[in-house]
Amino acid sequence: MGIGDKMKNAAESAKGKVKEKTGDSTDNRDLQAKGKAEQSKADLKQAGQKAKDAFKH
Repeated sequence: MGIGDKMKNAAESAKGKVKEKTGDSTDNRDLQAKGKAEQSKADLKQAGQKAKDAFKH
Protein backbone atom coordinates (compact mmCIF):
# COMPACT_ATOMS: atom_id res chain seq x y z
CA MET A 1 0.00 0.00 0.00
CA GLY A 2 1.43 3.34 -0.95
CA ILE A 3 1.95 6.08 1.60
CA GLY A 4 -0.47 8.30 -0.31
CA ASP A 5 -3.23 5.70 -0.07
CA LYS A 6 -2.59 5.25 3.64
CA MET A 7 -2.81 8.99 4.19
CA LYS A 8 -6.03 9.32 2.17
CA ASN A 9 -7.66 6.45 4.06
CA ALA A 10 -6.56 7.86 7.43
CA ALA A 11 -7.85 11.32 6.49
CA GLU A 12 -11.19 9.88 5.35
CA SER A 13 -11.50 7.90 8.59
CA ALA A 14 -10.63 10.96 10.68
CA LYS A 15 -13.19 13.05 8.81
CA GLY A 16 -15.78 10.37 9.51
CA LYS A 17 -14.92 10.36 13.21
CA VAL A 18 -15.31 14.14 13.38
CA LYS A 19 -18.72 13.92 11.71
CA GLU A 20 -19.79 11.14 14.03
CA LYS A 21 -18.69 13.04 17.16
CA THR A 22 -20.34 16.23 15.91
CA GLY A 23 -23.53 14.26 15.33
CA ASP A 24 -23.25 12.82 18.84
CA SER A 25 -22.90 16.22 20.45
CA THR A 26 -25.70 17.82 18.41
CA ASP A 27 -27.94 14.74 18.55
CA ASN A 28 -27.99 14.65 14.74
CA ARG A 29 -28.49 11.02 13.78
CA ASP A 30 -27.97 11.68 10.06
CA LEU A 31 -24.53 13.16 10.71
CA GLN A 32 -23.68 10.26 13.02
CA ALA A 33 -24.62 7.79 10.30
CA LYS A 34 -22.64 9.63 7.63
CA GLY A 35 -19.60 9.66 9.89
CA LYS A 36 -19.83 5.95 10.58
CA ALA A 37 -20.30 5.25 6.87
CA GLU A 38 -17.18 7.24 5.97
CA GLN A 39 -15.17 5.38 8.57
CA SER A 40 -16.39 2.03 7.26
CA LYS A 41 -15.60 3.01 3.69
CA ALA A 42 -12.06 4.02 4.67
CA ASP A 43 -11.58 0.79 6.61
CA LEU A 44 -12.72 -1.29 3.63
CA LYS A 45 -10.37 0.56 1.29
CA GLN A 46 -7.49 -0.01 3.68
CA ALA A 47 -8.32 -3.72 4.01
CA GLY A 48 -8.47 -4.03 0.24
CA GLN A 49 -5.08 -2.37 -0.15
CA LYS A 50 -3.57 -4.67 2.48
CA ALA A 51 -4.98 -7.74 0.74
CA LYS A 52 -3.63 -6.52 -2.59
CA ASP A 53 -0.20 -5.97 -1.02
CA ALA A 54 -0.26 -9.45 0.53
CA PHE A 55 -0.79 -11.03 -2.88
CA LYS A 56 2.10 -9.05 -4.34
CA HIS A 57 4.51 -10.60 -1.86
